Amino acid sequence: MTVSDEELLVASVGDEEAFAAFYRRNARPLAGFFMRRTGDGELAADLTAETFAAALASRRSFDPAKGPAIGWLYGIARHKLARTLEHGRVEDRARRALGMVPLALDDEAIELVVTTDGDVVQLLQRLPADQRDAIEARVLDEQEYEQIAAATYTSEAVIRKRVSRGLASLRRKLEERTP
Repeated sequence: MTVSDEELLVASVGDEEAFAAFYRRNARPLAGFFMRRTGDGELAADLTAETFAAALASRRSFDPAKGPAIGWLYGIARHKLARTLEHGRVEDRARRALGMVPLALDDEAIELVVTTDGDVVQLLQRLPADQRDAIEARVLDEQEYEQIAAATYTSEAVIRKRVSRGLASLRRKLEERTP
């Protein structure tokens, strides 16, 4: 039986391995989320680390009754990204409070964060925001429809339709580019 993210976060208050499992399950998709938004592997890695540090520090505040764990985590991530864009640097307050050292990545580690075809990224940015966000969450961040719906306070049917329409539009635009 697979333990849910919500169960892992609740258990992590008294069990460090539960948080480690939550991290392992969600680190790569979260790094991909940041990579697609920043285009910078090191920045994406820093934001991922800071987001998980903030999540670790505030895990007691997670309330499964208010929504899924993935929505809570991506809420922290969006806040970290907005603050970074606003201030022009990653704030490392949560990592410092936990005594975590900054990440030092080599080129190989950065390459592992995420790579996405540049043409597709450009076309994706031209989609309506609701379709783009739904595709990024479902296809690129590998979230389930249920998770996306809960995080955006909408229905699964609406998310499915946004993904479907957005992918159809991307497919048409890619076909137009192919001679």
